[in-house]
Amino acid sequence: METNFIGIRLKGTPVAIDRIPMTREGLEKLKEELDRLKREVRPKVVMEIQDARAHGDIAENAEFHAAKEKQSFVEGRIQELTGKISRAEVIDISKLTGNTVVFGAKVQIEEVETGEMFTYRIVGEDEADVDSGMISVASPMARALIGKELDEQVMVKTPRGTKEFIIMDVSFD
Repeated sequence: METNFIGIRLKGTPVAIDRIPMTREGLEKLKEELDRLKREVRPKVVMEIQDARAHGDIAENAEFHAAKEKQSFVEGRIQELTGKISRAEVIDISKLTGNTVVFGAKVQIEEVETGEMFTYRIVGEDEADVDSGMISVASPMARALIGKELDEQVMVKTPRGTKEFIIMDVSFD
C-alpha cells in the first residue's frame, strides 16, 4: 500500500515526519514572523517589483533584479517557516518536573575549574539566543546536559577545549 509523504506507509514501511521541538513562545514567534512576511513584507516587495518594472527595460534594470531577488528570499523564508510550524512539536514546560535535564529545562551549571556559574534554558534551534541564556537542543552543551541529573558532572567539548561542569540546579519555571 503506497501513500504520500505524510501517509502511514510506503510499501509497508512506516514514514517518519521529523518533528521540531519548541516551546509555545518559540512557536508564537515563528507564527508572528510568518504573518509579518505575508501581510507586510510580501506586498511591499510586489510593489517594488511593479515600480521597477515601470522604469522600462527589465533586462538591464538593477532595481527590478534586486526586487526579484528579495522576493525569492521572502518566499523561501515563508516556505521554511510554514514547514517548521507544521512540524512543530510544542513542549509544555509548565507540565515538566524533576531533577533530570530535558528539553525546556532551565539548568544552572558550575564550571569545575573556575567556579564560574552559568544558567541556560534548553530550547528549539529557532529559539536559541546564547546572550539570553537560551541554548539550542542541538548544541554541544545541551546534548551533554540532556539526560543528566542534579549534582551530576558533565564533560563538554568547547572551542576552548573540554570543560567539566556540575549541574547545580534543574528547574522548569
